Amino acid sequence: MSRKYIIGIDGGSQSTKVVMYDLEGNVVCEGKGLLQTMYTPDSDTAEHPDDDLWVSLCNAGKDLMRQFTGNTADIVGIGLGSIRCCRALLKSDGTPAAPLISWQDARVTKPYEHTNNDVAWVTSFSGYLSHRLTGEFKDNIANYFGQWPVDYKSWKWSDNEKVINQFNIPKSMLFDVQMPGTILGYTTPEAALSTGFPVNIPVVCTTSDKPVEALGAGLLDNETVVISLGTYIALMMNGKDLPKDPTWYWPIMSSIPNTLLYEGYGIRKGMWTVSWLRDMLGDSLIKDAKENGLSAEDFLNKKASMVSPGCEGLMTVLDWLTNPWEPYKRGIMIGFNSTMDYAYIYRSILESIALTLKNNYDNMCNEMNHYAKQLIITGGGSNSDLFMQIFSDVFNLPTKRNEINGCASLGAAINTSVSLGLYPSYDIAIENMVRVKDIFMPIEKNVNIYEAMNKGVFKDLTKYTDPILKKSYEVLHGDLNKVESIQNWSNA
Repeated sequence: MSRKYIIGIDGGSQSTKVVMYDLEGNVVCEGKGLLQTMYTPDSDTAEHPDDDLWVSLCNAGKDLMRQFTGNTADIVGIGLGSIRCCRALLKSDGTPAAPLISWQDARVTKPYEHTNNDVAWVTSFSGYLSHRLTGEFKDNIANYFGQWPVDYKSWKWSDNEKVINQFNIPKSMLFDVQMPGTILGYTTPEAALSTGFPVNIPVVCTTSDKPVEALGAGLLDNETVVISLGTYIALMMNGKDLPKDPTWYWPIMSSIPNTLLYEGYGIRKGMWTVSWLRDMLGDSLIKDAKENGLSAEDFLNKKASMVSPGCEGLMTVLDWLTNPWEPYKRGIMIGFNSTMDYAYIYRSILESIALTLKNNYDNMCNEMNHYAKQLIITGGGSNSDLFMQIFSDVFNLPTKRNEINGCASLGAAINTSVSLGLYPSYDIAIENMVRVKDIFMPIEKNVNIYEAMNKGVFKDLTKYTDPILKKSYEVLHGDLNKVESIQNWSNA
């Protein structure tokens, strides 16, 4: 097989990453473009300023191509992946009619409201980037997750007028859609000039960030669960059929055409909470880490590894960002004593992430009556040996870490390799492009501690804290009738 290269695009909440791979899944070079701080004037609004999404991709592309020393004629395709549950409102020419709306914005949880006459198209972030790269008004149907009029049986826009009216987006405002792993179009001269990518090379649609990450992790069977550690932490397994009204999970479209993933409940602002702690510690953490010749992250992991499993009772409720219909929820840390330092806080966050996901996984698998035999952990958090061991102990399952753990861009490259016929199937592409780095096995003593802690305490924690938070929310929002009932309750 001749030496060929594929560019995988991984659009996230804080940056756009582009990675060039060869056909053996080796990283050739990488580029990154940071996104600006989102505009968040209130708790319901989260917008990307200016034309930030496109600018960050252009910066990432130019960064990538500056590092590439090979022949650009050997770059054969681009796989386009971008973050899901977002909304781009475009003018008729495909330029933004309004700031692009993040998944953290309350508007994306509701049907579209047409209040701006400049808006001719309502699309996803991948649809917007697809248009900027190719000039086409095309997108991947698998990226439409949430408030969109999708027929999940046919993988097309719904023809049901009731569904169309429910989501309030007429078909004339929607892009043409097609399956993941198909060609959207070819890079235009204008896009090539802006990004540094070669002109006239195929742009292949993958799907939204989490399913394409599952593909890049090598998820093919239904005995594996993939946990993606990102700003939003996702939990995914392969699915077979479209379930009817599931409670603890939902079907989403896989990056492999005509297949499904089942996704359990995740954690909003999941790994962001780890960054929040690191940034709050600031100079003191950097100073301690430097004195030990370590990065801030490695120093936190080293210190936290000396804290015993269970953190001596310190627990974290990870509700730093909750659903719009649960505005009373808040993040909580409970169980401090005077001997604890930030290593306890850090380990408590890691343990609480794993325990929260374990409970969501149990709910999902009990409903499906099907359970996994192994975990694959992806994302930057999997660089922590401590975190990997915590996952293995909490789930009591072998837990894998791949050589490439930020693998959404690799999934995009795999989609592209099959689409262009460079591999005859997804099985063979994954066999050649995905490699396991190491496996963490459960430690029986730790398994027993976490199981007892979870069943006896952690799993029921919010049953006790949520009522208090509800009452606090009512007091602070000035509902006098509720305040009176709260006072009566507190005096009882």
